[in-house]
Amino acid sequence: MSLRTISGEQNPGEKGNCTPFCSPERVKRAIHFGKPDHVPVSHAVLPAAQIKYGPALAEILAEFRDDFGWDYAADLPLAEFPPQYKPGLNRDDFGTVWRVETAGICGIPVGFPIPDLGRYDEFRWPADFAAGPPAGRQYGGHMSGFDDRWYARGGWFTYFEQLQQLVGMESLFVHLASEPPALIRLMDDLLAFNLRWLDRWLALDYAGIHFGDDWGGQTSLLIRPAQWRRLFKPRYDEMFRRVKAAGRDVWFHSDGFINDIAGDLIEIGVDVLNFQVAVTGHDWAARNVRGRIAVRTDIDRQAILPFGSPAEVREEVARTFDSCGTADGGIIACGEIGPDVPLSNIRALYESFRDCGAGLA
Repeated sequence: MSLRTISGEQNPGEKGNCTPFCSPERVKRAIHFGKPDHVPVSHAVLPAAQIKYGPALAEILAEFRDDFGWDYAADLPLAEFPPQYKPGLNRDDFGTVWRVETAGICGIPVGFPIPDLGRYDEFRWPADFAAGPPAGRQYGGHMSGFDDRWYARGGWFTYFEQLQQLVGMESLFVHLASEPPALIRLMDDLLAFNLRWLDRWLALDYAGIHFGDDWGGQTSLLIRPAQWRRLFKPRYDEMFRRVKAAGRDVWFHSDGFINDIAGDLIEIGVDVLNFQVAVTGHDWAARNVRGRIAVRTDIDRQAILPFGSPAEVREEVARTFDSCGTADGGIIACGEIGPDVPLSNIRALYESFRDCGAGLA
């Protein structure tokens, strides 16, 4: 796959997948420590923020263009929202029922297609998912807006979270305590389903594939690290190897305290890791992540972005860049924008990305 070379200015990508503001070469250089001319920017704006702020937010995003061809879609009718974002109770293609309280904020699964593993044989995998990627604009999971035009965030893959959505979170943790054969069978079947789905996305002209599973609580991993390495690491490894064999980059998102498994994710081929630096600790990130893997930043959205001042936002951006990036690259500038983030902090965030990004590159 060829990527258009840039020199200081943002250029369009190959084969029409990008808007005129995409910068594939800049992103590639940042990921692989190739001295980009500027730290690339990735928008991550919840649809609820677009609904709340409308043209005022659109003006900021237009001023601070990202490097992925992000699509501002505040005018999408609610009827076209996917089940995870549409108000009320809605069923997805797997049969999971989602309860959404606020339009544009990912809801909570409340009904599950496999409530009893003893009746697993009655479950049918979605045929349309196996047939090919859906057409049109797609949400990229709970983390952000619509799919990037040359990085397949529209093909956002989950595994641990999909297991929760199939059997229920509480039930999954009960099953993990005893690891019944039916659970292992479901895990293997979901892996096979994801691999089929991956093959469909890898047939398209994307430079990388996004995966996302929230593995961390506020102070620890959600299961024992040894169990994660025994049950989940080999399955991620198989998915990642499929992507790497196709010459694409692996992006992985995980919220919470993932300190115990970050090294494992690096070992099995993750190229870009998106994690909550404010939760794992900036000093920990500097010692264990910086220079080993590219980081798609997550600026503190528990405290600083919604409740801090613009000055505190700027300080947090600088601190995060210092703890995660190097002079050769390794940073994708990103901060999730929810409806609780004031416009003044949104502007401060992007101004800091511009200023700190020019200094680091």
